[in-house]
Amino acid sequence: MFRTLALTLLLASSVVLGDTGRGICGTFITDTEVVTAEKHFQKHKVAPSAFAIAAATIKVYFHVVSSGTTLATGYVPQSQVQAQIDVLNEDYSATGITFVLANTTRTINSSWFTNAGPSTTTQTTMKNTLRQGGAADLNVYSVGFKSSSTSGLLGYATFPSSYSSAPKDDGVVFLYSSVPGGTSTNYNGGQTLTHEVGHWVGLYHTFQGGCSGTGDQVSDTPPEASSASGCPTGRDTCTGGGVDPIHNYMDYSYDSCMTEFTAGQITRLKSQMRTYRGLSI
Repeated sequence: MFRTLALTLLLASSVVLGDTGRGICGTFITDTEVVTAEKHFQKHKVAPSAFAIAAATIKVYFHVVSSGTTLATGYVPQSQVQAQIDVLNEDYSATGITFVLANTTRTINSSWFTNAGPSTTTQTTMKNTLRQGGAADLNVYSVGFKSSSTSGLLGYATFPSSYSSAPKDDGVVFLYSSVPGGTSTNYNGGQTLTHEVGHWVGLYHTFQGGCSGTGDQVSDTPPEASSASGCPTGRDTCTGGGVDPIHNYMDYSYDSCMTEFTAGQITRLKSQMRTYRGLSI
């Protein structure tokens, strides 16, 4: 059953369009798949141990994939790589997770840079070639999303429950120009990776299921009918529960608008990481 569930979640990724029609995050799971995933999670959930550590360190393997040796061709300098790690640590500071750069690889491959995308053979080959470490190690791949099917995409990720059936697929693929100081207007503060890593640690979008669906399985994120765009303060798309969580890292707001994970999200991600990634946190 576990392998079937994990494969289902793995194949659930496809490009999702935000309110503006712009592809934002390619991590997608249907409400039906959420129900299946949550049943499995509840059945296998690992409870906190009395000896659990209060914090966990995650090694990050940062794979810079480019079509050349210039910034315009995706060759992200080491200063921006480290700046991205710093942003992750700032954004996850309340979660008990610390990210440490374990290694940076650089690969010039125009096909990978251009064509890597959700569920493509290109991204599978790229990941099979480059991925390092185990279930608790984060592999991130910066690419260009230059093909017609991925144009406008900012990133996509796997969920923790997918690791068992497809360990080489595990990780995050994201747009190289979304790193801090990058050239993606409104999405160059580093929060694209913060958002995608949110999926990698087990969180859904805040708008998962809309107003009446299964939701994001977190009680303190108000229901949201659809993804936010920009920073629409006071936006309220669902009756009851409060205004939309536009400042949450798991929405689609501009980087400058994203500022928080909720206490419920932190509880969930810790439990997901204990259950599927073997971290005592």
